[in-house]
Formats: sequence, structure tokens, C-alpha cells
Amino acid sequence: MSMIVNRRDIDFYLYEMLDLEGLLKNDRYQEHDRDTVTAILDLAQQIAEEAFLPCAAELDEHEPVFESGRAVTPDSLKACLKTFVEAGLPAATFDAALGGMQLPMLVANFMQGIFQAANGSAVGYIFLTTSNAHMLEACGSDALRARYLPPLVEGRWFGTMCLSEPHAGSSLSDIRCMAEPLGDGSFKLTGTKMWISGGDQDVSENIVHMVLARTPGAPAGVKGISLFLVPKYRVTETGEIGDFNHIALAGLNHKMGQRGITNTLLNFGEGGECLGYLVGAEHEGLKNMFHMMNEARIGVGMGAAMSGLAGYLYSLDYARNRPQGRHPGIKDPNSPMLPIIEHADIRRLLMEQKVTVEGSIALLSYCTQLVDQQVMAEDAAEKERLTLLLELLTPVAKSWPSEYTLEANKHAIQILGGYGYTREYPVERHYRDNRLNPIHEGTHGIQGMDLLGRKVNLAGGKALDLLGQEIQSLLDEASGIPQLEPLAASLKEAWQDVTTTVSAVNDHADVLARLANATPFLDAFGHVVIAWLWLWQAVIAQRAIEKEPSVDADFYQGKLAACTFFYRYHLPQAREKLSYVGSMDRTALDAKATWFTGG
Repeated sequence: MSMIVNRRDIDFYLYEMLDLEGLLKNDRYQEHDRDTVTAILDLAQQIAEEAFLPCAAELDEHEPVFESGRAVTPDSLKACLKTFVEAGLPAATFDAALGGMQLPMLVANFMQGIFQAANGSAVGYIFLTTSNAHMLEACGSDALRARYLPPLVEGRWFGTMCLSEPHAGSSLSDIRCMAEPLGDGSFKLTGTKMWISGGDQDVSENIVHMVLARTPGAPAGVKGISLFLVPKYRVTETGEIGDFNHIALAGLNHKMGQRGITNTLLNFGEGGECLGYLVGAEHEGLKNMFHMMNEARIGVGMGAAMSGLAGYLYSLDYARNRPQGRHPGIKDPNSPMLPIIEHADIRRLLMEQKVTVEGSIALLSYCTQLVDQQVMAEDAAEKERLTLLLELLTPVAKSWPSEYTLEANKHAIQILGGYGYTREYPVERHYRDNRLNPIHEGTHGIQGMDLLGRKVNLAGGKALDLLGQEIQSLLDEASGIPQLEPLAASLKEAWQDVTTTVSAVNDHADVLARLANATPFLDAFGHVVIAWLWLWQAVIAQRAIEKEPSVDADFYQGKLAACTFFYRYHLPQAREKLSYVGSMDRTALDAKATWFTGG
């Protein structure tokens, strides 16, 4: 049993739920088939288990250090990343014209996930680079793409995203970093950026930063932000690395988890001139950066789900092999101890992990399939449909797994008991690593405001209607299966609660009151979406059992049991939260600052 991946479950999502084989018939992906996908995932699993997993604990204990103005990383980090690069895996999602594998995002999502489960902080350098390069490919000039894309795709250079500043945090409208035109197409960058993952390291030959900054005379707020490519080392016209570009590492942040990837404070223009190059049009920086941010947000969700999966698989193996205690009805102290999986509460804790982790992976798989379908769509109306669905679901894909697989990690620790709280076992590290995911790439609260304040009303509410149509299609399918009809009825009622709540919020005049409970709305909306995806899995499982009862019976019965568990234990929580979101409850909003301490 692997401690980082369940390949049977991956096959379920790829081939039974989302029809990867149908996707591979498209001309764009015709070089791939089920055999090549299996071979790629086999390779990913092999490298992850042999190179990344063994050094995860070491990187946690011996994080990069700040020495003489630079970040020094452990040799084990360099070694595992070298293995990844030499296997050609950084090129997975790029077009063949760029030397890429041209894999569907649906497949790449699982390849990425395998590494995230093994050692998420180590592979973070690579996947930030991939998002960086995708944004450059989408928004950069021909000259910038020609100079910077090849080494990024090859994994020789790494990339970052530089948004936050010490005084502003997530409030991008308040950034102060400046970019002054020099008259030759380049800009002089000055300012400070904070919380930059991979912002300095000694692994890659160069680092390509994507930096949000203002130009002289730019409008205030987010409308005045532009995007710049700023290399650590300048690059000649022939693509050779030149002089240092005066990006000073001011220090490293020491984190609770994900210690293998540096987190930096960078000063641009300290000690000399720092040159940058405009990416896209001036004052459209935030719009362009969202190419990277949205991809990164789905990646964060997948990282969270895989941290949850790693904890789940480890605690499951432990529960199967750890003898302790006896059933309550057995009074003989000399009778054999039972594996703890025989105890009811352990099974409950395992089921809590299963429904959260596998529900999250289903959500992220669906979202990455939407990305692939967007690329292939030729009809404008279909492309709009896919775009709206993805826009609506992105805050959920980032935040719901991040918030709730952390609970799964908590349950994994609980199953191991005192052992789970020690560093001798990996489950406490999974928890610490996962704790970052509700924070970075837009906090849970920011995603809630984005969902309730903007996304549910995209295109006049069309995005929400489109998701409702997807849900109704499944309800129609499930209504013909007697075992699932009660669950379908519950989902129908929960979705009605969602639409009623959105209408009530939209009709309320006070914007503060409308968004006061945006985070509970995100939680509830996510629960309903996950319920839809669990019912989808249950329909497939029930039909598979009816078709061939003896084939993979335990696997499919597990899906059915998990679906029922989610509907009984979790979906009612969504309806409760929606009730006070829709009533515009002001309990927290009206609390005065002095009330929290009494003075």
C-alpha cells in the first residue's frame, strides 16, 4: 500500500467519472492514450516515493538558511529537484512546440498531486515555475517568451509571483512598489515584496520573478497596477545569464510547515539598478496576474487534498496494523487485542477523512477538466459556459479542500494518538504543512467575499444557473436509482437553499451585512458542491455494482458508504449555515472592538 497515492481512485476519476479517454481523442492530445498516461503516473509515483518522500522529514527539520545575503538549501532538496527536472516533468503541460508533453491538465493535476503528497514544499518550486511560465506564455511579448520560456519549461530556471508587501498584505490596492520607464523598453524597479515562496534559492540557474508594481502617474488602487518580469540575473539577447539584477534577499521567514521551500522578503533595487520588463499592457497587471493566481489556487487546493490523502493513507495503514483494546462486550483481558480499525470511533475518523479527501479530489479533477475543455472549445457559447463554471468554482476549489482536509489531518493524528503528536510519525507534519493552504493565494475569508460578493452573480447570475443545471442533470440521473433517491432529494433541497440565500443577500441594501457571513457561505456552498460530486460518484458506483457485482465490490461499496456518510453528517451543516447567512445575521458584525476584552 502506497502512503501517498491511491491509484485505483485516480483511475476512477480519470476514466469512470470524467472520461479521460474521450478527452484524449481530441487532436491536441492525440499523442497520448491510457497506456502513456499510466506510464507517466507510474514515473511520477516512482520518483516521488524514491526521491521526494525520503527527504520530506529532513527538509522539515533542516530548512533553508540565510547566509551572507543568500538562501542556502539542503543538498537533499537539490537532489530530488534534479531528479524531477532530468525526467522532463516540468514540461508536462506545455505545448509540444515548446518542448512540452502537451498533457491534459486533468492528468497533470494528478501527477502534481502525487508529488505534493510526497513532499509538497520541495516540489513547490517547480509548480510555481509552471504557473509563472503559463502566465508568460499567455500575456508576454514574443521577445520575452522567446528569451525566458525555454529555460522555465526545461526547469533550468525557476519562477515566482511577487504580490504582497509588508504594509499591505493581501490589500493589493495599497502596493507601493514602483516601476519607472527607462526609455528603452525596460523599467527600473524599486520597492519591497514579502511572503515570496522560492524568492531566493541556490537550486536553479536563475529566478524569474513576476512582480506587481505601479508606474509613475498610475491611477490609484488596483486599476493602476502593472505586471513586470524581473530576473534575478539579467539575461542577454542570446539567452545567456548576465549580471546580478540587484534583488536583495532581506531575510527568510520561518514557517510552521512547508519548510523546504524558502519564503522571502525581497528588496528590489537595493545596491544598484533593478531592471524589469512589462508583461501585457500597462495598468492591466492584476488581470494578467490572475492567469497565474487562478492556476495556483487550484494547485493550492490539490496540495491541500493530497496532504489530507497522505495523512489518511498513513492513519488507515496504522489502524489496520495497530492492535489495541477489545470490543466493549469482551470482558476477558486475556483475549487477543483487536486492530484499532475494529473500533467504531476509529472507523468514524477514517470515514471523516475519506469523504473530505476524496470529495476534494473529485472537485479539483472536475475543475481541471473544465480547463482542458476550455482549451479545446471552438464554440463561443460553450467556451463561455466553461469559463463561467470555472470562475464560480475556483474560490471553492482553493478554499474548501484547504479548510476541511486540515480537519482530515487532525483526525489522522487522533487515530495515532500520542504517537501522532510526535515527529517520529509524519501525520503531524502533514497537518503543519497543510495549515498554510487556507492562508496563501487568498485567505479563506477573501475567497468567501469573492464567491458571495462577485462570483455567484457573474454574468447576471448565469454562472450560478449553469452550475444548477449541472446539478439538476445529476439529480435526474439519480432519481432513477431507488437507493439514491433520498440523497438526491436532500441535494435538491440544499441547492434550493443556496439560490434562496443568494437572492436574499442580493436584495439586501447594506453591503457590510451582505458580506458579513461570506465565509460561512463559502463553507456551505462548498458542502453542497461536494455533496453533488459525492452523489455523482455514488451513481457510478451503484451502476458498476449492478453490472458486475463481484468486480471491485469493496471499492464501490466504499464510495456508496462515503456518500451516505457525507449526506448524513455534513450536508445538514450547510443548510444550517445558509439559514443565518440568508437572514443577514449581524451578531459578529455588530460586536464592538472593545467587547472582545471588555475595554
